[in-house]
Amino acid sequence: MDNSSVNDHFRTQVQPAIASKLEEFRLLGIDSVTEQGLWEFLIKKKWKKVKDELKLYEIIQEILSVKVSDYISFATIETYKTAEFSFDDENELKELLK
Repeated sequence: MDNSSVNDHFRTQVQPAIASKLEEFRLLGIDSVTEQGLWEFLIKKKWKKVKDELKLYEIIQEILSVKVSDYISFATIETYKTAEFSFDDENELKELLK
């Protein structure tokens, strides 16, 4: 069983911690972070190698300990993974290399 299904049942219980972290991001000028984006970060990065089911207090602790820089790095890498690069158009390639 993957960690996303293991910890999803806690998602509604930890909603206040998620809201608090999103508010912290907004106070720092990062308005683009969504609840879903933060949850995906936690699943893919923080809880990637967790072997046992996390306790509720551990999940809240992980949420509140997320650093803005860690999330931004994760989001940037995810964007590069999903971006489709095509160098078929020579003008686009020249524009990119300016």
